Amino acid sequence: MDTEAKPAAPAAQIPAAAYRNLLTATVGFTLTFWAWDLIAPLGSWYGDRLALSSFQQSLLVAVPVLVGSLGRIPAGALTDRYGAKLMFPLVSALTIVPVLLLIVVKDSYGLMLLVAFLLGLGGTTFAIGVPLVNSWFPPDKRGFALGVFGMGMGGVALSGYFTPRIAEHGENLPFVVVAIALAAYAVLAALLISDRPDRPVPSASLAHRLGRAGRLRVTWELSALYAIGFGGIVAFGVYLPTYLKTWYELDPTDAGTKAAGFALVTVVFRPVGGWLSDRIHPALVTAVALGVVALFAIVQAFDPPLDPGGTLALLVMAAGLGTASGSVFALVSQVTPQPQVGSVTGIVGAMGGLGGFVPPLVMGAIYSAKDSYSIGFMLLSDLALAGCVYAYGRMRNARPDGDTPVPDVSKVAVRRP
Repeated sequence: MDTEAKPAAPAAQIPAAAYRNLLTATVGFTLTFWAWDLIAPLGSWYGDRLALSSFQQSLLVAVPVLVGSLGRIPAGALTDRYGAKLMFPLVSALTIVPVLLLIVVKDSYGLMLLVAFLLGLGGTTFAIGVPLVNSWFPPDKRGFALGVFGMGMGGVALSGYFTPRIAEHGENLPFVVVAIALAAYAVLAALLISDRPDRPVPSASLAHRLGRAGRLRVTWELSALYAIGFGGIVAFGVYLPTYLKTWYELDPTDAGTKAAGFALVTVVFRPVGGWLSDRIHPALVTAVALGVVALFAIVQAFDPPLDPGGTLALLVMAAGLGTASGSVFALVSQVTPQPQVGSVTGIVGAMGGLGGFVPPLVMGAIYSAKDSYSIGFMLLSDLALAGCVYAYGRMRNARPDGDTPVPDVSKVAVRRP
């Protein structure tokens, strides 16, 4: 009898096209996010130029977040239907229009709000890239791949660091530089991005597909968790320069640099969250990450000195929020049927962005009324703790399609010979 063990079947090889699409989509996500966040690093400059109140300035930096968030819903559904090869270069090219209009309307608050509304288009590319990356990578690699793509939110860090520095050489120069970069990328994306040939293309109408995605319970559960994780990142991205300038009396360039450091940490830890989720249940990763955020938000609520206490608290929160953002979308790839990934991604991404729209307005209003930011940080702690408990208590047993439980790998015993 032949007792020789048969070799294990080799793992499916990931095609080179998968990595090409991942890299191209990540670069595009980075550039469009830079465009999306162009106003925030210059928020104090606009505030002084237009004599804005704290709330008016908060509204100006928050409007692109609102529009970019809601725009992810149709962008994700349209990507399901028409593919990222069309959508990515198209949206990148259209974003050039509001970027250049910022030069024209800089002396009118009303027109600035209108252009900020249009600038939100740049924030929709997240919902285009996720279904593209998700389709090219196998399930056991999607967490890390989506985490790498999510590093494109580092466009906020690039904006925070480079935008005010470029503006020192000419107040219109940042917008010209970003517009040229977007134009070059739109051409490259049209050449390099390719949709997977066997990707399922839905035939139902946009309204029907969004309705189906909206009827999935996990869509709204994931939306709530992502509103805390990614919403926290967006909120800090657009408001942290103002907070550091107002509370710690930093100059705009120094505040932008430190805000960029915060964003950079979130970028680094997003693929960490995805990588951990490929090995541990993503709900557990999310719970731990949000628990850390809750703890250090309390620390920051007591207004520690910026060096070292405040810096440490803010950077640890950045790590927790970045990790949670990566792990939540690893969970999306587990519990969502492939034909609906774009639609669900659009809704979840929209709720995440909306999670970033409200806090800057709340922080501005609280500071105007109480001359303090402590209440805002305590509210963040409460939300993060609620997300921690829900992720651990419910999402470990979430169902991918209403019928099949997601296995809780934290409870799977290792069978030894």
